[in-house]
Amino acid sequence: MSATITGPDGKSRCRWCGAAPEFLAYHDAEWGFPVSDDHRLFEKLSLESFQSGLSWRTILAKRENFRAAFHDFDFDRIACFIERDIVRLLNDEGIVRHRGKIEAVVNNARQAQALVKREGSLAAFVWRYEPNLKQLAEPQTASTSVESFALSKDLKKLGWKFVGPTTVYAFMQAMGLINDHATDCVIRSKVERARKSFRPPGR
Repeated sequence: MSATITGPDGKSRCRWCGAAPEFLAYHDAEWGFPVSDDHRLFEKLSLESFQSGLSWRTILAKRENFRAAFHDFDFDRIACFIERDIVRLLNDEGIVRHRGKIEAVVNNARQAQALVKREGSLAAFVWRYEPNLKQLAEPQTASTSVESFALSKDLKKLGWKFVGPTTVYAFMQAMGLINDHATDCVIRSKVERARKSFRPPGR
């Protein structure tokens, strides 16, 4: 089976973006483009943890609800959540109401604060796990990598939760640490150009 499909403009795109109508815009404008904004990085780690056991379509459809519920994933605000906030979120039908995952986001917000205090930014820490240039040049087929295992392990050591290597790998794909667009996907070259002009934080 081909890794690509023909998009509405007649150009090739990664096959997965044809699985749901809302995937196309996400694929074309977000997935794989490098991100250095701490709140966007924290949001994606959080949403990937919520996706565990579910589909990305489910999470993407609820993303604006998640953003409203978690104050646009401002981890300084989330770190102040108390039990009353957990109960509010458990009653919010617009998000995934899973106590363990909600509590993990609150816990991870506090860990993010500590990490930023020590490292300067969440981005500076995360981008240390960017694969080498050879790996970036070739689309991947696995759901984990050496780097995702390393980042997962180190985040867990720092007290983060729901950050397994598969979750972390999906985060790395989406945030541009890895360019996993298919070789003949029209967006792949756009991601490569964006990556060339991107300066990883802390370097």
